[in-house]
Amino acid sequence: MHPSDPENPTSVALYWDFENLHAALCEARLEGSYSKQDNRFKVQDPLVNIQAVISMSASYGPLAINRAYCNWQYFGRYRDVLLHNAMELIQLFPPGVSAKNGADIRLCLDAMEDLGRFSHIGTVVIVSGDSDYMPIAQKIKASGRRVIGLGGRKTTNPHWAASCHGFHFYEDLISPCA
Repeated sequence: MHPSDPENPTSVALYWDFENLHAALCEARLEGSYSKQDNRFKVQDPLVNIQAVISMSASYGPLAINRAYCNWQYFGRYRDVLLHNAMELIQLFPPGVSAKNGADIRLCLDAMEDLGRFSHIGTVVIVSGDSDYMPIAQKIKASGRRVIGLGGRKTTNPHWAASCHGFHFYEDLISPCA
């Protein structure tokens, strides 16, 4: 397949529900305390190995889109690695303390728009363990593209993992045996 041949899409679109993965790693490290208001709404220490996720995604083809959704005001400590990897950051300000699904909805809308506009995208990687992404996995499959998921082992919904063509657990990417 040639990357510029629209009949044979080969590029990868990488979409990060960034806080979802970060929260999964916090939950594993802090044993369930991330969701408490005082922990979630403070500056976060970097836990995600950005390069490991990008390398896994790039194994499916060249990255055409590398976009992450989050309320970035709490994730400034990731600044250098995000800039180094040319990640497009989508700022989401939740409308309330318990606001949920803002990243999910925006990510899904952007992914579907991108698939309609860019025929060279053959693989979509979604970084999240959230079952809310099951409908988009079905739409991606229906469009003839491959969907790959990535999430934390303890927090990934098994139905989300099963709805993907392939699924990777974050912990396997960073383990010495991986």
